[in-house]
Amino acid sequence: MSASSSCGPTRRGVLAGTAAVAAGATLPALTATPARAAARPNILLIVTDDQPKHTEWATPQTVAWLTGQGVRFTNGHVTTPLCAPSRSSVFSGRYAHNHGVRNNGASYSLDQHTTVQRYLKQSGYRTGLFGKYLNSWDIADNPPHFEDFALLKPSYVDGTYNVNGTVKTISGYTTTVIKNRTLAFIDKSRTDTRPWFAYVTPYASHGPRTPEDKYAGTAVPDWNGRPSVPEADRSDKPAYVQNATQTLADGQRVRAEQLRTLRSVDDAVQAFHDKLAALGELENTLVIYIGDNGFNWSDHGLSGKGVPYRPAHEVPFYLSWPAGGLGSGTVDNRIVANIDIAPTLLDAAGITPDTPHDGHSLLTGYFRDHLLIEWWKQGTGTGGHATWSSYVAKDRQYTEYYDLTSDAAGTVSGTGQVTFREFYDLQDDPYQLRNSLYQATPADETALGIPALSAALAADRAV
Repeated sequence: MSASSSCGPTRRGVLAGTAAVAAGATLPALTATPARAAARPNILLIVTDDQPKHTEWATPQTVAWLTGQGVRFTNGHVTTPLCAPSRSSVFSGRYAHNHGVRNNGASYSLDQHTTVQRYLKQSGYRTGLFGKYLNSWDIADNPPHFEDFALLKPSYVDGTYNVNGTVKTISGYTTTVIKNRTLAFIDKSRTDTRPWFAYVTPYASHGPRTPEDKYAGTAVPDWNGRPSVPEADRSDKPAYVQNATQTLADGQRVRAEQLRTLRSVDDAVQAFHDKLAALGELENTLVIYIGDNGFNWSDHGLSGKGVPYRPAHEVPFYLSWPAGGLGSGTVDNRIVANIDIAPTLLDAAGITPDTPHDGHSLLTGYFRDHLLIEWWKQGTGTGGHATWSSYVAKDRQYTEYYDLTSDAAGTVSGTGQVTFREFYDLQDDPYQLRNSLYQATPADETALGIPALSAALAADRAV
């Protein structure tokens, strides 16, 4: 596979392997089939909307459960920092250039045969979806391979839902509605002995970031920005960054609004924990929590996502599964991504997929030395920024922008010519303030290893 190297211990060795990876050690390659839990686990997959890293203040109960009794991935990413492409990668375990959902308008381009919900349902899992599905998906269309669902048309209050085929309005705060629907789904395990898969996806912390009434006035910790807020000199960056106008005050406002909406998500997650504990299902429920993309808090003058800077593609990423040996509270420093979720869930359920994955199960010691991150401009208008792709490692990031656009179906056109490049030494410049390719000579580029990075990026994009 692209963008990676690997070695594969059994799951029972994964805790030791995780510690070794965190310490920078190389793991031994083993050929044994991964051990399975005594029974197939229930699966709870929680995907928040636009939640960046550095938001844990708002989710203390979530963090206490899923990192205290699980794994915190410190290098969690999404491979396309945009809602529908990222969620399609969660479902399929594939990069956007392979699953075809290159923008928010192309949701129907996803091959539903490749999705984790298809595999799980056909292998006997009870499947449920509660919350947001895919951007541009018609609310009246039932989401394939989910037998119980309350699909939300994105909103915060008195939302429109498709509930098991009937479109209707349900009053109340949507995160709370999603919580209650999920609790009812979990509770059905009292009488339905099948293992279950719940895909739970509240609208928080997406704009307009409307908090629940009880959190509307909540004070949040002070935040005075980071070195990328603001960046004094952006002359080394592309024109859209040079022209960006977001201020520290803008970033502070967005951050505070996001944190307030996430408090309700935290309450929901705690309710899921309590329900699982009451039912005796806490040990053998595999829980994954991730944001579908990050968000800029005026970094480089930018707000939002879709850009090749760390706040946009780095996300909170947690996993807990005590019965699978992942319940003791560990830190995993591997580079992991949303494309690893589907392979992980299928591995845990003992399912061998008949369609390819770009990601790899997190239940093994697989590791990659870098990750491909990509994004496509939708339409041919002059606004916004160009299509780009990026080679992201722990210590460096190399980005190319291209003369390419995608249409509403995700089809790509253009010359493919590289129009701008960036390189950041993330060890010395973690906030991406100095583009080393600005005014660089050919000798400088060779010294930085740019020819090899460009070749690796091209290879990753082609696989």
